Amino acid sequence: MKAIRFAKAGGPEVLALHDVELPPPAPGQIRVRHNAIGVNFIDTYHRSGLYPVALPSGLGMEAAGTVEALGENVGELKLGDRVAYCTGPIGAYAEANNVPADRVVKLPAAVSDEVAAASLLKGMTAQYLLKRTYVVQPGQTVLIHSAAGGVGLIAGQWAKHLGATVIGTVGSDDKIKLAKAHGYDHLLNRRMDDWVAQVRELTNGEGVPVVYDSVGKDTFAGSLDCLALRGMLVSFGNSSGAVAAFEPSLLSAKGSLYLTRPTLFHYTRTARELQETADDLFAAIASGAVKIAINQRFALKDARAAHEALQSRKTTGATVLIP
Repeated sequence: MKAIRFAKAGGPEVLALHDVELPPPAPGQIRVRHNAIGVNFIDTYHRSGLYPVALPSGLGMEAAGTVEALGENVGELKLGDRVAYCTGPIGAYAEANNVPADRVVKLPAAVSDEVAAASLLKGMTAQYLLKRTYVVQPGQTVLIHSAAGGVGLIAGQWAKHLGATVIGTVGSDDKIKLAKAHGYDHLLNRRMDDWVAQVRELTNGEGVPVVYDSVGKDTFAGSLDCLALRGMLVSFGNSSGAVAAFEPSLLSAKGSLYLTRPTLFHYTRTARELQETADDLFAAIASGAVKIAINQRFALKDARAAHEALQSRKTTGATVLIP
């Protein structure tokens, strides 16, 4: 089969298409023949070495397709089932992949393979952020960075559906219109606006009870300054780089704040948690409360170009690779 591989950490140029042999699925595994592959920022972390992986390596953690082969001791799935996965193992940038049967979710008829591959990781992230890490309540005002990104477009719609007033930040004016159409009540350009002051103004000086921050280094200090007394900063990504070390006393000085650094994997630890989280997302999509914007499609062989577009902030919404 064709698969993307890289032999050393680095920029998008390290990615190359190779012919590789995929062994039969091991006991407890299934082989998924991919119809669509999700592209996510965590893939750039693996490729760059920020999150080290054993090299040489494949890439990608999210894909959707059909069950093509079953390993021993797999009882819940059958050949031809439509499934998706997003928690590994790494190697989704390929025509097929062997994955643990208990780490895939079944797809309902109302959700296409492309939508599943474009939304599973980002949508389940939005689900646990808004409904479990900090439970958003009707009438609250929340702040979400990267409003025009993959998680941001889903989280904005979902937070609005939950009854919140939603403030978003974007990196350029051309992303404001897109985010505005996905649930955001107020949009701020982080590069042009004094966004911290504007968040305070929009909340009558009180600040917001929660900030969802996937940007990291560039927004961390400002995010803390946007929080209300005893507010929570949910730091779930590093698109601008890792946050520098700081003294915990900073949190008390700014209002007895909370800081958490969650990951999806800890919220979908069991097969039951995984399917329930996915089912909640699929229900939101099927109801129309959440619409998935697939704004970039690349051929599998063009994974390098997909990463270049992602890191240069030229993408909006979701990006998928088509085998």
